[in-house]
Amino acid sequence: MAERSAPEPEFTMRFTSTPRGARLARRLVSHRLNDWGHPYSTPVNETLTLITSELTANAVRHGHVPGRDFHVELTLVEGTFRIAVTDTRTEKRPPASPPVTDSLSESGRGMLLVAALADDWGVSPRRAAPGKTVWAELHVQAKGHPLTHWVAPEPTDVDLLLATASLLRDDHESPPEDASPGGRRS
Repeated sequence: MAERSAPEPEFTMRFTSTPRGARLARRLVSHRLNDWGHPYSTPVNETLTLITSELTANAVRHGHVPGRDFHVELTLVEGTFRIAVTDTRTEKRPPASPPVTDSLSESGRGMLLVAALADDWGVSPRRAAPGKTVWAELHVQAKGHPLTHWVAPEPTDVDLLLATASLLRDDHESPPEDASPGGRRS
């Protein structure tokens, strides 16, 4: 009997084109990377989360069309993670070579970060509709096991809803309501 290789991990989802949607996309990508064996504090998770943050923030800020969402796709194929963010605005494309911004400027460094962190990145037209896809790739090394034989567990709808609900809370660091300051429950 021939051994079947495991399907490559993939995560896709649409988000509202708002700062909250960008924040949720970033958190869900980080959560999915953790599920795929790249814990939150690892360089792979931190790097891809930062790249996702920049690409989704740009989709909200520069690619927003009222009433239209943006789409995030995270895939792992042959040791390369690819994060792609699609919005519905064609005319606002990031420059091929991001310019260096003034040191006093409060914005304009997102694509510089993406270019510095990613192994490759680019922009392509959106298929079958107006818009664009900005993507970045990060190559990762297998740690003692081939990625083709690793299978990530598929979350149930309840698991995904619970994870999403907990990610939407902004007060992750605050103790539960019934916890006293010393860490003991009353």
